[in-house]
Amino acid sequence: MPENPFGPSGKDGFKPHANGPHIVPPHNPDIPQHPSPQSAEQPAAPVQPLASNTSHRQPPTVEHTIQERKAWHLPTWASFLLVLALVAVFGIAIWLLTVSVETDSSVAFPVILLVLALLPTSGFHIVQPGHTKVLVFFGKYVGTIRDTGFIFANPFAKGTKMSVRVRNFETNELKINDLDGNPVTTAAIVVWTVADTARASFAVENYEEFIYAQSESALRHVISGHPYDEGNRQDVVSLRGSTDEVSQELADEVSARVAAAGIQVIEARISSLAYAPEIAQAMLQRQQAAAVVAARERIVEGAVSMVEEALDRLEAQDIVELDDERRASMVSNLLVVLCSDNHVSPVVNTGSLYN
Repeated sequence: MPENPFGPSGKDGFKPHANGPHIVPPHNPDIPQHPSPQSAEQPAAPVQPLASNTSHRQPPTVEHTIQERKAWHLPTWASFLLVLALVAVFGIAIWLLTVSVETDSSVAFPVILLVLALLPTSGFHIVQPGHTKVLVFFGKYVGTIRDTGFIFANPFAKGTKMSVRVRNFETNELKINDLDGNPVTTAAIVVWTVADTARASFAVENYEEFIYAQSESALRHVISGHPYDEGNRQDVVSLRGSTDEVSQELADEVSARVAAAGIQVIEARISSLAYAPEIAQAMLQRQQAAAVVAARERIVEGAVSMVEEALDRLEAQDIVELDDERRASMVSNLLVVLCSDNHVSPVVNTGSLYN
């Protein structure tokens, strides 16, 4: 009978154990066996359960390990002088190379001089107003050129053009539930610029797509934290009634989200805000009802003050003496006249109030 390749412990290396099956790895004489650091007599340490409450977990923070710094470069006037010097060296190298060929002498020195004249040409850059050059030398960030004009920098560094002009965009129209759960459609306009070219180039994959996505995310978070209107509540920051506060909160939210990309948010404002089409008619009826109630309250308040003033003047000038029943009748008639929506027709009473 052939020998069991898994050892004498049993089939496939399984060995009975008090707490269940225990897997014994196959013995290999080429691998040195080391004793287990935990003996059989010493019980295993109890496993601590994982914390189930993750509501207080803090969001991960981004460490700004890279910051923009100024790259070494020559100003415009010095760059032009260098161009003239390189042109002179290039002309001398061509003349020496021609003479060496005609005289059958060594052309090593003219060729080296020619290479030295052509090699620095890759270090010249033209920086337009509102743009910068981000320099990378063999995979390492060496600095940013913000000076405009004709510039000479490290010829072995690769320069990437980046705009620092003020830009703006409008987010897509999003359907978001407000604090009361009502769906609203909204969009925002964000005005921004690149403040740190190093972070914008190396901290994120694409800084333009990054701010687009983070702006929509911030807009959803801000809109969901406020009701569309105040209703009967007091001291409530609503989307419709507190536009400046909501816009400032949106700008702060977007700024905090895009700080890792070196982007500065100048302004963020809500460009459109309305109820979603499926509830727009119902909300319009509710607003109309609220407006009618408010108007009625104003009318009744004014009518009561007018009736009170009329009774006070009648009594003060002794025009007529009114008992409680007559006062109640007069108040009723005046309120009907003042609060009615339709034209009131006068009724002449030919009898007495008591008959």
